[in-house]
Amino acid sequence: MQPKILIIDDDKEIRNLIGIYLENEGMLTQKFEDAIEALNYLQSDEVDLIILDIMLPKMDGIQACMKIREERNMPIIMLSAKSEDMDKIQGLMSGADDYLSKPFNPLELIARVKSQLRRTNKYNTQPSKDKKMMEIGELKINFDTRQVHVQNQEVRLTPKEFDILEFLARNKGMVMSVQKIYEAVWKEEFFRSDNNVMVHITKIRDKIEQDPKHPIYVKTIWGVGYKI
Repeated sequence: MQPKILIIDDDKEIRNLIGIYLENEGMLTQKFEDAIEALNYLQSDEVDLIILDIMLPKMDGIQACMKIREERNMPIIMLSAKSEDMDKIQGLMSGADDYLSKPFNPLELIARVKSQLRRTNKYNTQPSKDKKMMEIGELKINFDTRQVHVQNQEVRLTPKEFDILEFLARNKGMVMSVQKIYEAVWKEEFFRSDNNVMVHITKIRDKIEQDPKHPIYVKTIWGVGYKI
């Protein structure tokens, strides 16, 4: 089945360029120049991945990403002409799974799209041979359905947030360095200045911890890494 990719960018040339590369890889595309139209489309149609620009008219990409995350869990790759760390952090904090600064190499974007689709497809189609459920206090993780419950209330995590939580849970009690977490989840080489892991850990804590400033599930081991 061909994956369907939603492209949201107010630059027609960029929309068409991305579309050409994706379609050459056998993917279906749907293009929009503003987020409100795209959100309306998502009310009645399913997509496998979203490529979302930050600088958009009417509703910016950050707001759109947060709106999508209220109901949907597909991977989101954010694009932006901004390259500052805080802009990247803001994009990831809003629920994006990946971030690419403009101008970008279209081949790199395609590689990231494929990586996100592979990861999603792996979890959706291959049953785990390992433990399928884990309970840690009031935290329940279902590795098959990728659902998380805290005090019997479902908590919605983004695909990347779940990947990190699962990696830590399957290595319960062991301290995992930021580098190990990054390379296990993102499947690429870690760069010391990359703060993706920290941003995602913060988002996970906001969702599963009663008091994120004093976490009981995802612990920080200062100077070493994180553990459950």
